[in-house]
Order: sequence, then structure tokens, then C-alpha cells
Amino acid sequence: MTFEPAWPSGLPVGGGWVETEETAEVVFPYDGTVVARAPLGTPALAARAVEEALAAAPAMAALPSHARRAALLSAHDALAARREEAERLLVLETGKPLADCRVEVARTLVTLATAAEEVARLHGETVPLDLLPAGEGLVGFWTRRPIGVVVGITGFNYPLLLAAHKVAPAIAAGCPVIVKPAPATPLATLWLVHLLREAGALPPAAVQLVTGDVEVGRTLVEDRRIGAVSFTGSAAAGHAIARNAAPTKVLLELGSNAALVVAADADLDAAADAVVRGGYYASGQACISVQRVLVEEPVRDAFLALLAERVKDVEVGDPRLPQTRVAPLIDPAATGRVLDWIAASGADVVTGGVRQGRSIAPTVLADVPDGAAAWDEEIFGPVVCVRTVPDLDAAFAAVNRSRYGLHAAVFTRSLATAFAAIERIEAGGVVVNEVPGFRADNMPYGGVKDSGVGREGPRFAIEELTVTRMAIIRPS
Repeated sequence: MTFEPAWPSGLPVGGGWVETEETAEVVFPYDGTVVARAPLGTPALAARAVEEALAAAPAMAALPSHARRAALLSAHDALAARREEAERLLVLETGKPLADCRVEVARTLVTLATAAEEVARLHGETVPLDLLPAGEGLVGFWTRRPIGVVVGITGFNYPLLLAAHKVAPAIAAGCPVIVKPAPATPLATLWLVHLLREAGALPPAAVQLVTGDVEVGRTLVEDRRIGAVSFTGSAAAGHAIARNAAPTKVLLELGSNAALVVAADADLDAAADAVVRGGYYASGQACISVQRVLVEEPVRDAFLALLAERVKDVEVGDPRLPQTRVAPLIDPAATGRVLDWIAASGADVVTGGVRQGRSIAPTVLADVPDGAAAWDEEIFGPVVCVRTVPDLDAAFAAVNRSRYGLHAAVFTRSLATAFAAIERIEAGGVVVNEVPGFRADNMPYGGVKDSGVGREGPRFAIEELTVTRMAIIRPS
């Protein structure tokens, strides 16, 4: 199965599209067929994109609010008009089930629209400078100004949505942006950039895209003239980017091993449903999918029985089919790593743990010990680990022992337990009676510890991509 691009050939660098000497295969993970050949960038082309973005920065900063808003709304409307085509493309290049790709397109549309709305809210405040006698007679106010050129680097699992969370806030803030998509999944991001450039309201080099390897990324992030680098991906890669980019500002949305606590008073049916729904969406390739489940001892056996029964109903197969929930991972190397982690966990395999065609069968592991990668690290596959705890104090302590802290959840009927979780769990978000994978794209989103720094969500990302400029005036 092949895909015919709806955008020009080459890469969008400068005001046009630049042909590349080399291309790379984009492969459908389900059967290994080649979907398309994508243009392959180089460090030299990345350096050119930086120069073009720097040259465009003054015009982008001066662009009126109505033009920035119009560009975002135009891209939103163009994508909405072809959303089914975008969904099919995402299935082909990511291998994610169609149900998840539909959600990705819907969320991308919300992100574009919300960023457009936030353009109208980009303002400052007056400041009373006469709190000291020396300030008497002075007028003070601050405004927000664009931070400069933004480099956005995205992961493979949600290529359209992640790119939107980099590009849309940058445009709203008045910043030129250069996107580097994951090598395996450049197509949907290319399409998004094309739609924004076609809007006609932006300077020609306001939005650019360069594909390529690590050296391309280093060329982008190590240039000291860059205003900010926004990265979504693994903790190891994010830490390397932060070191290479220093002292440039970095926004890092990194990995996690999201925990879900099942209290003894929880609705066990709802909790089991949530673990299945939150553990296997996107075939487990989501940074806030359920990975660690901590169950209070009195309800352990009942919960495990409910969970095992529900996992049997998870459909594994062709991601193009609407009923499929688990499909092959992004590539064979990822599949091999997940199976190795299962084998090395030393845990009881309640269900799954084996290949099912090119996929991994939805897996539940019981009593995974500390020190096992399947518990300590981000597995990024259809694997859920269940551990018994004597009480909620032990559950919260186990959640917090992780080096990650993106999202966590608790299922309980107790308001006191809910507020205790919100108070005590060390994470960027605590979700009560819903999956930790819940994310509304207008809310602040990000983590603590090794899960990153900074916040996404258009309003909050715009704040990250702007700087305050203080004005102090003595009228006479």
C-alpha cells in the first residue's frame, strides 16, 4: 500500500521546497510494506533552515495578531476538510490502530483552534512602581515578546499531534519554528507544515521542516541563536538535547511509567476497564499509558480476575480495522526489546507475554519487582504490571519511587483519598477515577523529575515561548 503526498516534493526550507539528494523509506509496521519515500535532510540543510528562520524572525514578531490567528484557523479548516485522509495516513506511517489515529486528528484540530484563540490572550499588565519612593511618577507595564526561533523535535507515536503542540504555540507567540519529525514518521508532519504555509498569512520561512539523523538534530539545537528547543521523546534523548542546547531554553516532554492506584474502596469494574482502556491504546506506545498498577491487598484477587477477563476482549490485528486496539509496534527492534523486558522481569505472566502475529499479545504481569526494566522504565508496549500493596501509604510511596513523574491515577470512592493522592503523588498530573492517559489539549501538560521540564497546552506553551519585556516610563 502506498500513499501519494498532498504536498510538494522536497523539504519546506526557506520560502519554497528544496529537493534532497536522498530519500528514506516510510514503512507500514503492520506488514513491512513501503508506504512512501520521504525526503532526507542533511546538517547543511538544517543550518540553512536556521539562517532562514533567523531572517524571518523580525517579520514574524511584527506580524499582527489577526494574521497569526488566521493562519492557525486556516490550517485547522484545511485539516478538518480532509480528516479521514489524515487518519489513514497516520495508520500507515505509525501502525497505530485507526481508533487511536481518529483521536489524534481530533485532538490536533482542538490544538490548532485553541492556539488560535490564545492569540487574543497574549498580553501583559501594568505594575505599580511607586512601592518605593524612587518610583513615584513612573509608569510601568510589561508585555510578552517572542523568544525567537523555536526548534520542535517530535516522537514517532503521535507525529501530527506532537508537531501541532510545537508549531501552533510558536506561531501564536510570533516565533519562526523549525520542526524535526521522527525519522520513521515524517509524512503527517510534512502535511501539517504544508497546510500552515498554504495559509498565506505567515512570512515564507515562518514554518520549516527538516528530516534526518542525530547530526541534523544537533545542528538545530546547538546553534546559540535559537530561542528555545521543544522536544518530545525519551528521557535519554531529552537529557542529551538539554546538554547540547545549553544555555538555550529547553522544554522537555519526556517518558514515564504511569501508575494507577486501585484503592480497596474503588469501583473494581471501572478500574479494570480503565486499565485495559489506558494500558493498550496506541498499542501501549504512549508516555502516559497505564504501566504500573498498585492494588490494595484486600481486592487484589478480585481485581486481577476482572482484568484478565477484560484483556481477552482486546482486539489484536490490522490497524486499519476500526475494531483493532493493539497492532504491531513501530518496528521489530521495539518488539524485541519489549519481549526481552517481559522475559527478564521475573514476574508471573497472567496473560499475554508472547507474539501474536507481528504484534505482542496484550500482557499483564503480576508482582514485578523493583529493579526490573518492565517496572522501572518506560516499556512503550502493550504491557501492564500489577503489584499488591498493603495500604495506600505504600501505594503512594511506590508511585513516587520512580524516577518519572508525568501522570498518575487513583481509583477510589473516597474524597479524602482523592485529595491525598493529589497532594502526595509527585507527578505533573493526578487523575481521579479516570485513566492517567487522559489529556485535554488545552490544559497544562508536562512532568517532574525525569519526565521533563516546562508545560505544553497552547496557553502554557505560549508562555514558555515568550519573554516578558518591562517598560518603565517617566512621562516628564
